Amino acid sequence: MGISKRTFKRWHSDDSPPEDQRPIVERPTPKNKLSVAERSEIVKTVNQSKYKSLPPSQIVPTLADEGIYLGSESTFYRILNEENMNNHRGHSKSAVKRPISTHSATEPNQVWMWDITWLGGPAKGIYYYLYLILDLFSRKIVSWEIWPEESAEHASGLIKRCALSEQTHMTSNPLVLHSDNGSPMKGSTMLQTLYTLGITPSRSRPRVSNDNPYAESIFRTCKYRPDYPMQGFIDIKSAREWVLKFVNWYNFNHKHSGLNFISPHQRHTNQADKIFTKRDEVYKAVRKKHPNRWSKATRNWSLIDEVWLNPETITRSNETEDEEVS
Repeated sequence: MGISKRTFKRWHSDDSPPEDQRPIVERPTPKNKLSVAERSEIVKTVNQSKYKSLPPSQIVPTLADEGIYLGSESTFYRILNEENMNNHRGHSKSAVKRPISTHSATEPNQVWMWDITWLGGPAKGIYYYLYLILDLFSRKIVSWEIWPEESAEHASGLIKRCALSEQTHMTSNPLVLHSDNGSPMKGSTMLQTLYTLGITPSRSRPRVSNDNPYAESIFRTCKYRPDYPMQGFIDIKSAREWVLKFVNWYNFNHKHSGLNFISPHQRHTNQADKIFTKRDEVYKAVRKKHPNRWSKATRNWSLIDEVWLNPETITRSNETEDEEVS
């Protein structure tokens, strides 16, 4: 229940009333509370023709310029809210708070993330566009292509070829494809392809770039490679050749820190347990040989079985019970 034993005993004591007294106790009127006349003056002022279309953040300074002070901005907002006078105005739609898209994966090909980034071309203002799909569970680049423009048709073709190569129709759980809100992600051709393949589309919140963090991270890894041509690629062929080398290195040779230093390919093909078992045996053998060099347990060579995209933040309060005082 989140309460201490002493609190529970006090509530059940014969000297204490059985119900909570806080909601029904008579409290003195705060000395700084606005009077009825002052409150009415604020309501009357904000309804004047020159103030009725202004927010309190502009009304209060304007009144101060006239030598008048009726209350702070927060006081104005509080009274407007209590009087149901603080509403959305204007031709634009009122803001809608959308929940964050969160998904989890316990094996490969359950959740994919994809995005498009530009690669510099031979001259300023010329770009090539890298379409890339990343698996959430294994962090493997499951498919990629480079085109001279962004389009839903290119994205649709990439998804079809990727689903075929990964045989997503053989999986028991429906595949989720997460992306941002770019026009290629929302095109009718793209959406029709997803529905045909039985893929569930998922998108980030509007104007929120960090709802697709793994896709953004892989692009940073790509563009910060030492051999990345900072002056741009001479043509689209050279861009495709370079990205092909990068993908091979990333999938097969890169010891990913987020995967406890195994490659995405090893995680994608379920080799992680075998590799970690061998590493653990090596560490335990060395510890047995030199026990004085180890003050704690050997390194934890393991990975979590469930990976989350945008996990919901859950606040847990660790309540500790007070010891009974005799």
